[in-house]
Amino acid sequence: MSDGELAGIGVLVTRPEHQATGFSDAIEAAGGKAVRFPAVEIVPRSASDIDNDAATLRQPDIVIFVSANATRFGLAYTAAAKVAAIGPATAAAIEAAGKRVDIRPAAGFDSEHLLEEPELQSVDGKVVRIIRGSSGRELIANTLRQRGAIVEYLPVYTRKAPDVGASSTARLEQAWQSGDIDVVTVMSVETLTNLVSILPEWCRNQLRQTPLVTPATRVIIEATKLFPGIPATLAQGPAAKDMIRAIAKHVPGQS
Repeated sequence: MSDGELAGIGVLVTRPEHQATGFSDAIEAAGGKAVRFPAVEIVPRSASDIDNDAATLRQPDIVIFVSANATRFGLAYTAAAKVAAIGPATAAAIEAAGKRVDIRPAAGFDSEHLLEEPELQSVDGKVVRIIRGSSGRELIANTLRQRGAIVEYLPVYTRKAPDVGASSTARLEQAWQSGDIDVVTVMSVETLTNLVSILPEWCRNQLRQTPLVTPATRVIIEATKLFPGIPATLAQGPAAKDMIRAIAKHVPGQS
């Protein structure tokens, strides 16, 4: 990305606090202003609860990590299985911890792309452990079960809407009214839902006309249901460089 690519544009960053730093730094390195307002909180389960659950599961042949957060809290539960990552960010987190990634999408960063990989086609009789949050999409599990696999979940964290005080929402509203927010970034449907529920009324009304940038088609579909006509841009991926390239389309004079 080039210096000044975002040319002073204000970007609302809604990622969890511990995941917002890299993205925020990249925005500001590109000349933008990052306004942090986490709309989802990641809460790890206790180690004893995870251990107890893991002890009831079969020895896996394949372990699938569906997010970087799953890697953060569940990497110790791979046993001697092959390791699969849903996308590049998750794969990078696994490799940064010194583990090998055996299966990853050749392109893309979601369940659909991972399920296209050859190693997940012939899984009849194999035990697949999916390490994830307490809930999530069922597509991987359902598809692999249809292919004959034995699929078991190991939840290692929960997601919740953060407790946001009145002072925080007031600061956000003031920043928005002052013209400091030109683009809103959202990474998941759950984040969008939480954001809408947290925002004060003026900000919700402003959200419907503020450009939304997301790497997920599902977010755009949900946002359009909530706010018909909302200006939304699909980034090529969740990486900072892809998000910034999409955000830059909303900078005056760029396309």
